[in-house]
Order: sequence, then C-alpha cells, then structure tokens
Amino acid sequence: MMFALATPERPALFFTVLGEPPLKMLRYQQQFDFFDSEAINQSIRYINLADDTLAGDLDQVLRRIVSEVETHAPALVFVDSFRSVVLASQTEDNPNNNLPQFVQQLGMLMTTWQATTFLIGEYFTETDTNPIFTVADGLIWLRQSVQRNSMVRKMEIMKMRGQPTLPGLHTFRIATSGIKVFAPAAINPVEAPLEFPIKRLKMGVPQLDEMLGGGLPRGYSLLVAGPSGSGKSILAATFLAEGARNGETGVIAVFEQRPNHSQNTTLAALIQSGQVGLVDSRAPDLSIDEIVQLLLSEISRLKATRVVIDSLSGFELALAPTFREDFRESLSRMVTALTSIGVSVLLTSELEDRYTDLRFSPYGTAFLTDAIIVQRYIEVQSRLLRIMAVVKVRASTHSDELRLYRIDDNGLQIGEMLPDQEGLLGGRPTRRLSSKDRE
Repeated sequence: MMFALATPERPALFFTVLGEPPLKMLRYQQQFDFFDSEAINQSIRYINLADDTLAGDLDQVLRRIVSEVETHAPALVFVDSFRSVVLASQTEDNPNNNLPQFVQQLGMLMTTWQATTFLIGEYFTETDTNPIFTVADGLIWLRQSVQRNSMVRKMEIMKMRGQPTLPGLHTFRIATSGIKVFAPAAINPVEAPLEFPIKRLKMGVPQLDEMLGGGLPRGYSLLVAGPSGSGKSILAATFLAEGARNGETGVIAVFEQRPNHSQNTTLAALIQSGQVGLVDSRAPDLSIDEIVQLLLSEISRLKATRVVIDSLSGFELALAPTFREDFRESLSRMVTALTSIGVSVLLTSELEDRYTDLRFSPYGTAFLTDAIIVQRYIEVQSRLLRIMAVVKVRASTHSDELRLYRIDDNGLQIGEMLPDQEGLLGGRPTRRLSSKDRE
C-alpha cells in the first residue's frame, strides 16, 4: 500500500520499532516487485523508533512521532510494530505509563494530522481487550490456518467506520508482486429473464444436441458425470472446439491431465491459438475464490462465452483441506458467479459406477446445475459398452433415451438404443423376451 499510494506531494512515513530496523526492512522489501529505490527519501521515509521505545517512556515515543509528522507533513503514516511499542513500555521502571491515555492522545493526533495511519501489530486473538481496537477506525485481521501440511492465509475486515464491508474470511497469497486477495465474486442479485425461444449452444455432437432438445440453452450450467475413461474430457474439449468453430472463445480450468500432456491435439491447438484460455494453477492450497477470480479474469480477457471445469474430482483434491468441508456450498457460489455473467459452464465429475443406485454426483450437487448428462458402462455379451442419457435440462424438453456411444479419433459418436435389452442401469442387462418367446 505504501509504495502504491505514496508520492512526493503525498509522502509516507514508516516508523520501525524493535526487531525491524530500517536497513532490515529495506533489505526485505527489495525482494518484491513493488519496491522502488527512487522513492526512498523522496516520497517514502523510514524512521527508527528503537531507542525511544527501549527507554520505555510512552510520552517520549509520542513526542518523537509528533515531531517527525510535523516536520514531513505525511499523508500516510505506518507504525510497525505498534504492539512492540506497547510491550516495551510495560516495565517495572515505568509504573506510571498509561496505555489507554497514550492511545487516546495518539488517536486525537491522528485525526488532526489529516493523514491515514496504519498501526501494525502481532495480536493473537481478536477477543483481547485492547484500547487500540476501540480508537482505530478500521480493523483488518490477518490469520493463518494450518491443517496437516497445508497452510492458508486469510483476511477479515473486522471493522471499517462509515462504510459497509464484505463479511467473512477472504484468502490471500504473498507473491513477488505483494499481497493478492481473493474476495468472493460479486453476484448480480437480479437475474436476466429467460428469453423465448431459448437460444441454444451446439455441443459439437449432433446426436447429443438432439437429445438435449436442440442443444444446451445459453447461460446454463451442465454437469457431465461418468466413470473414468467414459469420455468426459473429450466431450468438454468438443464443446469448446464447437464454440471456436462458431466464433466463440472459451476458458478451461484443468485439475487432472494437463492439455499439453493429453492426446487431445484439438484442445491444445485452441489454447495455442488463443481461442481458449487456460487456467492451470499448480499453486498449493487453493481456495474456491482464487479459482473463481482466475476464471473471471480469463473470461473478461477473452470475452469468453463457454467455460469448462475438468474435473470437480480433481478440483476438490487441489483445494486446501480447510475448504473441503464446505465444498458443496463453495461449489454453489462458483457456479452462480459464473452463470450470473451469462457464460455457459460445463463441469465434469468422475462418478463411480454403482449399479445398485442411480447417482449423478458424488457431492450431492446435481441440483446445482441446470442440465445433467450421465455416462455409464454396461456389459453386453461379454463386451464392455458405454451408454449415455440426458437426465435433465431445466425448463426444456429433452430425450429420455439411453443410447450407446463410442469414442474414436473424431470424438464421441452416439449410436442407437438397445430396445431388445432391459436393466441397462444395472450394468448387466438382460435380453427382453418378445411375446413370441413368452409363448
């Protein structure tokens, strides 16, 4: 903040205390991209309060701060660490040090300075009674959540006088550019009314478009669920390729096999040509909000209309353990944030074949999406075959057929039904007896 906001006309003073002398601070801050050596002693000045703090006299510390502020007339004032000032003053030799009075006087002076003041300190619980929490107009709390080998940094705006704040914990990362905060995406509370006739997107598989009732309605979210090897990623790539053929751009977030390592040369070519943006974050301890921001950034850059997330199973594993407990709620926020800006979203999910029940998602999230396509394996005459069905398309008619399909060099090829077989969803269908057979 200091390097971004400070100018020669609106300078900043950075007071360092115990453990953080100016030389150490400069050496540390030089590692970041925002550091500007030309700003030092021009728009930014570092002042060491170590000697005044070690004396243990709060009045002396206050006089030094006031003197420097009156000399340089800063627009920004930073004290790092304010808690060190307080702790150093609490000695047996200075029983008359009055912390509440010091804080009150400092608060009054900060108001008269017409400067924005940042008091930085190491406080471990926000429930501690501390006069500085009362005097400050704003309170930003930084936390660390450690679970097994995972460490996630979070930020919370506890207080900000005179303006509303976004509630909750917001994850952030420390990068070479500084701090990157991943706040929840803003969601438009007013949804655009559904247009009739419904505009539909082609999936790239003509027979599947017919099964969907003419294609996927624009702005819908589609869940493609099936076991490993059933062709979910191939269908997702075909969906993006069909968009590119129609002049649309797309974005894909991958959490399993990287596109440049896969056999799908079409998808790799689309990414190489810039028609499809790639979100392939290998950063540890991801959060849903971080992924959503990466997706929204790519969507905005490319003006994309189609988005693929491949897959939810890999996505869950990429998340930090602390976010997996409320994965369903977070997933709902992500789908809503994406569809609220009008893009069409295809999500793939690996689904273990259980022939005793009919499930569409391992997370109980089938209700979150507007459309569902399910893929299954069946055994017919000692051969492993694939079948596909459209389970739902919200507010639209669709096929209720179970159709065979195969995968070849051209992608998914949907075939005929199996009218002479029954019990397909059980995995081992049996031949249906005709009336002649019954006789």
